Amino acid sequence: MDPVLIGRWQFGITTVYHFWMVPLTLGLGLLVAILHTMYHRTGNEVWLRATKFWGKLYLINFIMGVATGIVQEFQFGMAWSEYSRFVGDVFGAPLAMEALIAFFLESVFLGMWTFGWGRLNPKVHLGVLWAAVTGSWFSAYFIIVANSWMQHPVGVELIDGRPVMTDVWAVLTNNTALAATSHALAGAVSVGAAFLLGIAWYHLWRRRVDGIDTVDENGRVVVGEAPLVPGRDKADYSVWWKSLRIGGWTAIIAFAAVSLTGDIQAKLMYEQQPMKMASAEASCHDSTAFSVLTIGDLSSNSCDDVTPIIEIPGLLSFLANYDFTTEVPGVSNLIPEYEEAYGTHMPDDPMYRDYAGQKIDYQPSMFVTYWGFRLMIGFGALAAGAAVFALWVTRKGTVPRARWLAHLALWGITAPFIANSAGWIFTEMGRQPFVVAPNPDPSGVDGVFLYTAAAISPSVGAGSLLFSLISLTLVYGGLMVVELMLIIKYVRGGVVSAMPEMDTNYTPTVKTSDDDVLSFAY
Repeated sequence: MDPVLIGRWQFGITTVYHFWMVPLTLGLGLLVAILHTMYHRTGNEVWLRATKFWGKLYLINFIMGVATGIVQEFQFGMAWSEYSRFVGDVFGAPLAMEALIAFFLESVFLGMWTFGWGRLNPKVHLGVLWAAVTGSWFSAYFIIVANSWMQHPVGVELIDGRPVMTDVWAVLTNNTALAATSHALAGAVSVGAAFLLGIAWYHLWRRRVDGIDTVDENGRVVVGEAPLVPGRDKADYSVWWKSLRIGGWTAIIAFAAVSLTGDIQAKLMYEQQPMKMASAEASCHDSTAFSVLTIGDLSSNSCDDVTPIIEIPGLLSFLANYDFTTEVPGVSNLIPEYEEAYGTHMPDDPMYRDYAGQKIDYQPSMFVTYWGFRLMIGFGALAAGAAVFALWVTRKGTVPRARWLAHLALWGITAPFIANSAGWIFTEMGRQPFVVAPNPDPSGVDGVFLYTAAAISPSVGAGSLLFSLISLTLVYGGLMVVELMLIIKYVRGGVVSAMPEMDTNYTPTVKTSDDDVLSFAY
């Protein structure tokens, strides 16, 4: 058993699972803050209901995200101690800022918002929510700063074989970090938008099939009420209608931002990690054409088995250089350049274990990078297309009665999740065989890179890593079931699930301030 491979699987599984919650927290948090702002400005109960409902789902996701994210930092010390030793002087600053500034700001103010209804001044109450959302966005920025340094080391000096930070401002303003942060945040907003759109569609559809809302001869909605069912009134319709429209328009705007920031990030990748982008295009030789579809055994990582069948001439050059004629280096020509710059074989050192002395393969998995890149683009475009479709078919005030469309709307929530996950997998897998990729800029930092094979903890065996891999996968799988059950429960319950006081039969479990230490929350 290969400890490096098992360790990568362990970190990959926990990271991807945690990352499913991160974009929803970032994107949904912003939308909840906007909804609360609308309530504060208008005093309209519809906006209050929307804020309470979506805020409940936001809190569930936030709590689960915290629980799953903490484990990752322990993995740095337990499974990847050599990596931590190498990057520790650089990582310490952004990770400390993330914990002490961003996360504390986020969690403290989110707690104040949760328990502050009717107790804080309305302006203060709204302000603490915006502070919490701002904290979450800063938290993402600091984490991406650390990750981007692994993609493009800057602001350090190599001393005794270890990078020592000499310019924190260079690290914080790393062009890779700025591009990745804007791209990730735009992707997160698209996740939050799809979440609103899909769930709002479901509730409008339920009102149709339950006979509450109907349509006239022109197909326009006739809003009804169900007096005997708590919360199923005309204001309930407005909550879902407004949520759907906000989600749809936000999804379109977010996709435009994703496209713009993604183009900037792609150009930086061509400069900083040309092998990653060449592999993502299955571009074996210098070319100007973008591959729409390539067939062959991409998993073999052999250019002999790859045949492009649909290409767009000049597009690859435009993506890399803003022109249509400059050839972009292919895998076959880049490999000799990498070997000349960084060597042909792993150092013959015990820390490399079975990799010591082996020939280095500088080409990442072509299958993962090629299809990861296309899944990211494809599902992102699919989410935007679904938003356009939803806005068009609901222009008369409600959704069709078709069950299959309601199912599609709910499954459509997964599209931006898949796009975000595929993008991160592509970014991280495409960096191999480096865990800290070298900076190819001649004026950059020379010699600052680390092979993944040298990053694993030398004292941790394959058996221990396999045990932790299985254990964490099972625990995270259980947490995923719990989160899905909670979200499904509150989604089905509608606004009343977040505002039980709307049900006249509801009886609070805490009746006096002496009954519970958290009585102020009720």
